[in-house]
Amino acid sequence: MNERSVSVGQSILAESASRAEEFRARMTEAGTFVVNLMSSPGSGKTSLLEATAQRLGDTYRLACLVGDIATNRDSDRLRRYMPAVQLTTGGACRLEPPLVEAGFQKLGLDQPADFLFIENVGNLVCPASFDLGEHMRIVVLAVTEGDDKPSKYPKAFRTSTACVLSKIDLLPYVPFQIDSAIADARSIRPDLEFFPLSAISGKGLDFWLNALIHYRNSRILNGCTK
Repeated sequence: MNERSVSVGQSILAESASRAEEFRARMTEAGTFVVNLMSSPGSGKTSLLEATAQRLGDTYRLACLVGDIATNRDSDRLRRYMPAVQLTTGGACRLEPPLVEAGFQKLGLDQPADFLFIENVGNLVCPASFDLGEHMRIVVLAVTEGDDKPSKYPKAFRTSTACVLSKIDLLPYVPFQIDSAIADARSIRPDLEFFPLSAISGKGLDFWLNALIHYRNSRILNGCTK
Protein backbone atom coordinates (compact mmCIF):
# COMPACT_ATOMS: atom_id res chain seq x y z
CA MET A 1 0.00 0.00 0.00
CA ASN A 2 1.38 3.39 -1.01
CA GLU A 3 1.26 6.09 1.60
CA ARG A 4 1.39 9.82 1.05
CA SER A 5 2.14 12.46 3.60
CA VAL A 6 0.83 16.00 3.44
CA SER A 7 2.51 18.80 5.31
CA VAL A 8 -0.39 20.73 6.78
CA GLY A 9 1.91 23.53 7.93
CA GLN A 10 3.24 24.14 4.44
CA SER A 11 -0.27 23.99 2.98
CA ILE A 12 -1.58 26.61 5.42
CA LEU A 13 1.38 28.92 4.83
CA ALA A 14 1.00 28.60 1.07
CA GLU A 15 -2.70 29.47 1.28
CA SER A 16 -1.90 32.45 3.53
CA ALA A 17 0.72 33.72 1.08
CA SER A 18 -1.69 33.35 -1.83
CA ARG A 19 -4.41 35.32 -0.07
CA ALA A 20 -1.93 38.02 0.85
CA GLU A 21 -0.83 38.34 -2.76
CA GLU A 22 -4.42 38.58 -3.95
CA PHE A 23 -5.18 41.28 -1.38
CA ARG A 24 -2.07 43.26 -2.38
CA ALA A 25 -3.07 43.09 -6.05
CA ARG A 26 -6.56 44.35 -5.24
CA MET A 27 -5.19 47.22 -3.22
CA THR A 28 -2.72 48.15 -5.96
CA GLU A 29 -5.51 48.24 -8.52
CA ALA A 30 -7.58 50.45 -6.20
CA GLY A 31 -4.65 52.82 -5.65
CA THR A 32 -4.33 51.94 -1.97
CA PHE A 33 -0.84 51.76 -0.49
CA VAL A 34 -0.78 49.24 2.38
CA VAL A 35 1.68 49.76 5.24
CA ASN A 36 2.21 47.05 7.87
CA LEU A 37 3.62 48.42 11.15
CA MET A 38 5.33 45.92 13.48
CA SER A 39 6.87 46.51 16.90
CA SER A 40 7.06 45.46 20.52
CA PRO A 41 4.19 46.61 22.76
CA GLY A 42 4.42 50.26 23.75
CA SER A 43 6.71 51.41 20.94
CA GLY A 44 4.38 54.26 19.97
CA LYS A 45 2.72 52.85 16.83
CA THR A 46 -0.67 54.36 17.66
CA SER A 47 0.81 57.75 18.50
CA LEU A 48 2.76 57.65 15.23
CA LEU A 49 -0.45 56.92 13.29
CA GLU A 50 -2.29 59.72 15.09
CA ALA A 51 0.44 62.20 14.16
CA THR A 52 0.56 60.88 10.60
CA ALA A 53 -3.21 61.17 10.15
CA GLN A 54 -3.30 64.70 11.56
CA ARG A 55 -0.81 65.84 8.91
CA LEU A 56 -1.85 63.77 5.89
CA GLY A 57 -5.58 63.51 6.47
CA ASP A 58 -6.47 66.76 4.70
CA THR A 59 -4.73 65.67 1.49
CA TYR A 60 -5.02 61.89 1.40
CA ARG A 61 -7.73 59.38 2.28
CA LEU A 62 -6.49 57.23 5.16
CA ALA A 63 -7.80 54.10 6.87
CA CYS A 64 -6.46 51.78 9.54
CA LEU A 65 -6.80 48.21 10.78
CA VAL A 66 -5.66 47.85 14.37
CA GLY A 67 -4.47 44.52 15.75
CA ASP A 68 -4.57 43.75 19.47
CA ILE A 69 -5.07 40.71 21.66
CA ALA A 70 -7.88 42.50 23.51
CA THR A 71 -9.75 45.85 23.82
CA ASN A 72 -10.73 48.48 21.23
CA ARG A 73 -8.70 51.28 22.81
CA ASP A 74 -6.29 51.93 19.95
CA SER A 75 -8.95 51.91 17.24
CA ASP A 76 -11.06 54.27 19.38
CA ARG A 77 -8.11 56.68 19.47
CA LEU A 78 -7.49 56.49 15.74
CA ARG A 79 -11.14 56.73 14.71
CA ARG A 80 -11.02 60.44 15.53
CA TYR A 81 -8.73 60.92 12.53
CA MET A 82 -9.63 58.21 9.99
CA PRO A 83 -11.84 55.15 9.52
CA ALA A 84 -10.47 52.42 11.79
CA VAL A 85 -11.49 48.85 12.62
CA GLN A 86 -10.18 46.85 15.57
CA LEU A 87 -8.88 43.36 14.81
CA THR A 88 -9.02 41.53 18.13
CA THR A 89 -7.14 38.24 17.98
CA GLY A 90 -8.39 36.79 21.27
CA GLY A 91 -4.90 35.70 22.28
CA ALA A 92 -3.14 35.09 18.96
CA CYS A 93 0.22 36.84 18.69
CA ARG A 94 -0.21 38.00 15.08
CA LEU A 95 -2.60 39.04 12.35
CA GLU A 96 -3.27 36.83 9.33
CA PRO A 97 -4.70 37.60 5.86
CA PRO A 98 -8.28 36.35 6.51
CA LEU A 99 -8.62 38.63 9.54
CA VAL A 100 -7.18 41.57 7.59
CA GLU A 101 -9.60 40.94 4.72
CA ALA A 102 -12.57 40.76 7.10
CA GLY A 103 -11.48 43.97 8.82
CA PHE A 104 -11.06 45.74 5.50
CA GLN A 105 -14.64 44.85 4.53
CA LYS A 106 -15.88 46.26 7.85
CA LEU A 107 -14.26 49.61 7.04
CA GLY A 108 -17.05 50.12 4.48
CA LEU A 109 -15.13 52.77 2.57
CA ASP A 110 -17.13 54.82 0.04
CA GLN A 111 -13.93 55.56 -1.87
CA PRO A 112 -10.64 53.66 -1.94
CA ALA A 113 -8.12 54.84 0.64
CA ASP A 114 -4.81 56.27 -0.52
CA PHE A 115 -3.13 54.69 2.51
CA LEU A 116 -4.23 51.67 4.51
CA PHE A 117 -2.23 51.23 7.70
CA ILE A 118 -2.17 47.88 9.47
CA GLU A 119 -1.10 48.26 13.09
CA ASN A 120 0.05 44.75 13.87
CA VAL A 121 -0.12 43.05 17.27
CA GLY A 122 2.68 44.19 19.58
CA ASN A 123 5.20 41.43 18.97
CA LEU A 124 8.51 41.22 17.10
CA VAL A 125 8.44 37.44 16.59
CA CYS A 126 5.22 36.03 15.10
CA PRO A 127 4.20 38.94 12.79
CA ALA A 128 7.57 38.84 11.01
CA SER A 129 6.65 35.52 9.39
CA PHE A 130 3.30 36.54 7.90
CA ASP A 131 2.70 38.61 4.77
CA LEU A 132 -0.57 40.51 5.18
CA GLY A 133 -0.72 41.83 1.63
CA GLU A 134 1.22 44.98 2.44
CA HIS A 135 3.29 46.97 -0.02
CA MET A 136 5.66 48.06 2.73
CA ARG A 137 6.59 46.61 6.10
CA ILE A 138 7.95 48.95 8.74
CA VAL A 139 9.40 47.97 12.10
CA VAL A 140 9.08 50.52 14.91
CA LEU A 141 11.80 50.61 17.57
CA ALA A 142 11.40 52.99 20.52
CA VAL A 143 14.47 54.49 22.16
CA THR A 144 13.03 53.25 25.46
CA GLU A 145 13.93 49.74 24.26
CA GLY A 146 17.41 48.32 23.95
CA ASP A 147 19.54 49.41 21.00
CA ASP A 148 20.45 45.74 20.52
CA LYS A 149 16.87 44.77 19.61
CA PRO A 150 17.72 44.17 15.91
CA SER A 151 20.16 41.36 16.69
CA LYS A 152 17.71 39.83 19.17
CA TYR A 153 14.82 39.84 16.69
CA PRO A 154 16.57 39.68 13.32
CA LYS A 155 13.66 38.49 11.18
CA ALA A 156 11.55 41.52 12.05
CA PHE A 157 14.31 43.77 10.71
CA ARG A 158 15.34 41.53 7.81
CA THR A 159 11.80 41.47 6.40
CA SER A 160 11.16 45.20 6.79
CA THR A 161 11.86 47.99 4.31
CA ALA A 162 12.32 50.69 6.92
CA CYS A 163 12.67 51.27 10.65
CA VAL A 164 11.08 54.08 12.61
CA LEU A 165 13.12 55.02 15.66
CA SER A 166 10.38 56.47 17.85
CA LYS A 167 10.28 58.62 20.98
CA ILE A 168 13.58 60.38 20.22
CA ASP A 169 12.48 63.22 22.52
CA LEU A 170 13.41 60.82 25.35
CA LEU A 171 17.00 60.25 24.18
CA PRO A 172 18.51 62.49 26.88
CA TYR A 173 16.97 60.25 29.55
CA VAL A 174 17.63 56.71 28.29
CA PRO A 175 20.81 54.72 27.50
CA PHE A 176 20.01 54.24 23.80
CA GLN A 177 22.65 54.76 21.11
CA ILE A 178 21.08 55.47 17.71
CA ASP A 179 24.29 54.77 15.80
CA SER A 180 24.62 51.41 17.52
CA ALA A 181 21.01 50.43 16.74
CA ILE A 182 21.41 51.40 13.08
CA ALA A 183 24.67 49.49 12.75
CA ASP A 184 23.10 46.45 14.43
CA ALA A 185 20.10 46.52 12.09
CA ARG A 186 22.15 47.11 8.94
CA SER A 187 24.33 44.13 9.75
CA ILE A 188 21.09 42.19 9.18
CA ARG A 189 19.65 44.23 6.30
CA PRO A 190 22.16 46.69 4.79
CA ASP A 191 19.58 48.70 2.82
CA LEU A 192 17.21 49.28 5.77
CA GLU A 193 16.05 52.91 5.86
CA PHE A 194 15.70 54.78 9.16
CA PHE A 195 13.33 57.47 10.35
CA PRO A 196 14.24 58.86 13.79
CA LEU A 197 11.24 60.87 15.01
CA SER A 198 9.03 61.93 17.86
CA ALA A 199 5.26 61.81 17.41
CA ILE A 200 4.94 64.09 20.45
CA SER A 201 7.36 66.89 19.56
CA GLY A 202 7.01 66.48 15.80
CA LYS A 203 10.74 66.23 15.22
CA GLY A 204 11.51 64.08 12.18
CA LEU A 205 7.86 63.76 11.12
CA ASP A 206 8.22 65.72 7.87
CA PHE A 207 10.92 63.34 6.66
CA TRP A 208 8.69 60.38 7.53
CA LEU A 209 5.61 61.84 5.81
CA ASN A 210 7.49 62.78 2.66
CA ALA A 211 8.93 59.27 2.50
CA LEU A 212 5.47 57.69 2.81
CA ILE A 213 4.20 59.80 -0.08
CA HIS A 214 7.27 58.92 -2.14
CA TYR A 215 6.86 55.20 -1.45
CA ARG A 216 3.20 55.31 -2.47
CA ASN A 217 3.88 57.25 -5.65
CA SER A 218 6.75 55.02 -6.71
CA ARG A 219 4.92 51.74 -6.09
CA ILE A 220 1.21 52.38 -6.57
CA LEU A 221 1.40 54.83 -9.45
CA ASN A 222 3.81 52.51 -11.24
CA GLY A 223 1.57 49.50 -10.60
CA CYS A 224 4.09 47.59 -8.48
CA THR A 225 2.50 44.80 -6.50
CA LYS A 226 5.21 44.53 -3.86
